[in-house]
Amino acid sequence: MKAMLIVNPSSGKEEAIDYVDQIEELLRKKGYEIKTVQTEKELDAMKFCQNACRDEFELVVSLGGDGTLNETINGMVDQRHRPKLGVVPLGTVNDFARALNIPLEAEEAIQILTSDRTQKVDIGRMNDYYFVNIVAIGAIAEASYEVTSEQKTKFGPLAYIMEGLKTLASTPSYPLHIEHDEQVWEGDAFLFLAALTNSTAGFEQLAPQAEVNDGVMHCYIVKEANAIQLASITTSMLKGELRHQKGVEYFTAQNLKVSSAKDLVTNVDGEEGGPLPATLLVKSQHIEVIIE
Repeated sequence: MKAMLIVNPSSGKEEAIDYVDQIEELLRKKGYEIKTVQTEKELDAMKFCQNACRDEFELVVSLGGDGTLNETINGMVDQRHRPKLGVVPLGTVNDFARALNIPLEAEEAIQILTSDRTQKVDIGRMNDYYFVNIVAIGAIAEASYEVTSEQKTKFGPLAYIMEGLKTLASTPSYPLHIEHDEQVWEGDAFLFLAALTNSTAGFEQLAPQAEVNDGVMHCYIVKEANAIQLASITTSMLKGELRHQKGVEYFTAQNLKVSSAKDLVTNVDGEEGGPLPATLLVKSQHIEVIIE
């Protein structure tokens, strides 16, 4: 059996390298022959994973944050052979690990790599990007590019909200045209979210009804938000009550298209994801992840 360990050496306050020997020893005891690779630049993790698929590795382990994991999964999607995926989360938010109840402590997550239990998980596609957690469009999505790594570390998901508040004065809403499952919504919206899992941007109850393998996106249109409303919306996000919030429209969809008369970019799993228009779809139970 062959396993590939994809390591982002800058993750986890640059502690990722410290765990490599431990993981290699654990996997050798499970009978794996191990190839360890380190990312140096953007898309390295994706290319490494594509190689693991081509060479029919049985296991790929992502040792890093959500960005490393997202690239790894992008390398796996639609491949003829897809290895099982192991996750050792070392990022700031680690939404995917949260959604699958994978421990956020590296030492505990490493032990799960010996588990024989797996979970099939949905993957989303937006144009040429794949995502595992969320696509965001609107003020907070735009503002997230202004969030520094120091702010993320200090404030976590609140950093995005803080930047979103700053944009309210200048851009309260955007015109959006959303087609989903033969329905159309058109109007001005402050924010649009399409979530695959219950944990997005560190809000563990943003979409509490979402399952990692339910085959749909859980979508929220936040129609308007002044500073007071945004505070209320933030509270409802934390409580898992966003879909019941006044001024919020909720629906589920397997496919949708989003466009705007304005030039808007998207945020895909916390990273810049390209401009609108965007076509989104769900690839149901597409990858297999090792769980506790």
